[in-house]
Amino acid sequence: MPKHKNIQSFWLITGIIFIAFNLRPAITSVGPVISSIRADLHMSNGTAGFLTALPLLSFAVLSLLAPKFGQRLGNERTLWLGLLMLLIGILLRSAGLTWALFAGTALIGIGIAIGNVLLPSLIKHKYPEKSGIMISLYTTSMCIFAALASGISVPLAAQMGGGWKQAFLLWGGLALLALLIWIPQLRHRDTANNAVKLQTSSIWASKTAWHVTIFMGLQSFLFYSSIAWFPEILRSHGMDTSTAGWMVSLMQFASLPFTFLTPVLADRMKHQRGIAAGLTAVYLIGLCGLLAGGSHILLAVWMIIIGVGQGSSISLALTLIGLRSENAQQAAALSGMSQSFGYLLAAVGPIFVGYLFDQTHSWTMPIVLLIAALIGMGAAGVGAGRDQYIFQKEKQKQSA
Repeated sequence: MPKHKNIQSFWLITGIIFIAFNLRPAITSVGPVISSIRADLHMSNGTAGFLTALPLLSFAVLSLLAPKFGQRLGNERTLWLGLLMLLIGILLRSAGLTWALFAGTALIGIGIAIGNVLLPSLIKHKYPEKSGIMISLYTTSMCIFAALASGISVPLAAQMGGGWKQAFLLWGGLALLALLIWIPQLRHRDTANNAVKLQTSSIWASKTAWHVTIFMGLQSFLFYSSIAWFPEILRSHGMDTSTAGWMVSLMQFASLPFTFLTPVLADRMKHQRGIAAGLTAVYLIGLCGLLAGGSHILLAVWMIIIGVGQGSSISLALTLIGLRSENAQQAAALSGMSQSFGYLLAAVGPIFVGYLFDQTHSWTMPIVLLIAALIGMGAAGVGAGRDQYIFQKEKQKQSA
């Protein structure tokens, strides 16, 4: 490979990694300090849950529009604009005013939604023969900083004079760095979305696409509910705020090996039904353990097991977008559908979990709700794991 090609590839892969770094910490940093935000701004648990759900609502709206922006402007330029929106949102949210907190959080959701939808499509186009390893790299990078943000939020808020507001501001530096690293890609225009003029409106009639969408939605429902409320659940078991934050961080660090390995394994298998069933079983053990409670050591074990299930499920969901698609345009359409409807479903999680706790003053029913969502996720995963493309049946009918 010529030297200039190696340099281009280096900056592209580095840019993908740094975009991935930014796709979770602005969200996962909220849960551990939610009690401080609630106290400072006099919020109810339901309102605090809405704050966590707001980025997901932005995901739901923007996920359908992101492929169209990518088609018009090019994926590279649209991703850069998404990072810019993320940075503006972080700065606004850190002002410490209630309206700015919610407005900034909405902008953060818009910026992240663009990255969520377009990165799988860009990877499918740039690395069609290495999509498994690239999805592994992307999801692992994303989860590393998601875990780090959960762990350091409380210590940062305690050490910095501005509390949670200044702790949130830290993530603006990471977004700015990604903006600068992605600049070399702005001279390219990814034409993958224009290369194949395939009608993708019928994707909403595809059973396989719905399986992928529901699997994506329910794994997101579980992840964002846990990020928002596991610190509070752990505090109800006697943990202090800082330890509870690090427990959620431990959960996410435990997910990393499985976040990396699941796409590689899934890419090599003819179908992924066994992986979906297996990760659901592991996840179920962890949630049942959390429901039962126990000592701090036992709770740490449950969090590690839940982390294994979470890491496997998010990376499998993103891998299925590529495996069930025949080209980058289909991948963008399926990514938009699964993340739009999926995150709309996920947005219900933090709000409803907070509402259930407000009504029952117990964490039992919220955890039972998570278990029910997990069972639905497993069923959808088995359906999405079948070895067929989203338009395969329609094509078979046409050829017949």
